[in-house]
Amino acid sequence: MTAYEVAVHAQATLGEGPTWDPATGRLIWLDILGRRVHTYDPSSGRRTVRTTEQHVGAAKPRAGGGLVLNLRDGVGLLDPDGSFGWLHHEPVPGRRANDAAVAPDGSLWAGTMRYDEATGGGTLSRLTGDGAAETILPDVTVSNGTGWSPDGRLLYYADTPTRCVDVFDHDGDGIRNRRTLAEIEEGAGFPDGLTVDAEGCVWVALWDGGAVRRYTPSGDLDRVLTLPAPRTTACAFGGPDLTDLYVTTARAGLSAPHPLSGSVLVVPDAGKGLPQPAFAG
Repeated sequence: MTAYEVAVHAQATLGEGPTWDPATGRLIWLDILGRRVHTYDPSSGRRTVRTTEQHVGAAKPRAGGGLVLNLRDGVGLLDPDGSFGWLHHEPVPGRRANDAAVAPDGSLWAGTMRYDEATGGGTLSRLTGDGAAETILPDVTVSNGTGWSPDGRLLYYADTPTRCVDVFDHDGDGIRNRRTLAEIEEGAGFPDGLTVDAEGCVWVALWDGGAVRRYTPSGDLDRVLTLPAPRTTACAFGGPDLTDLYVTTARAGLSAPHPLSGSVLVVPDAGKGLPQPAFAG
């Protein structure tokens, strides 16, 4: 078992989306099905929680303060004063938001999926600060981990049921030349959220795998962090030097969840993360 600490004892139904906010020195994370956006300050231990009106798939810092939220019916903006407004409102019956990430240019790449996880029922879309939305990938099943190489020229992406972490060439706002970086073998879990470190390696949390794996840019597996909660959902580097790896976990669907299922775990000095851009809107 990897040497880990419990950052936040919690019982989140579907803990997800850890994101380090350097402006506040806090970790943002959420409970998708619990409709809650949490923050955690590791220097003081202070925690906050905000309830959203809808299931929330992602919450990312905005350049001017506040958050951009990937919600069931679209993408919204939460201002620092707590006021909310839709940036892009597109409700689709039976569909909800899932993971999202901010690209190097400040755009939001937001994923969706169907509640019943029907094949091809989700999408990956790119949204800019003026509300313009473009579908990048149609016919996705469970849109999950999304991240960019240090130079921004590669996009890494996981559609969970495929068991694959894929890589695309990325130029500006477009992607092409899809190929497989890594395939998760039967019995090892499914690729969920991911992050890219300063060396260009991809760290991916494995749903039903109780682990986070690190793959090199050539697709070689070079490190495995084993953790006690079986449904590890996503990971992100945080802390003042971006060296601590925070990992969210879930209790959803478990008849006898581990005592730490739904908590946020942290592996100190796991590596070196990349500063994440804020949403330009």
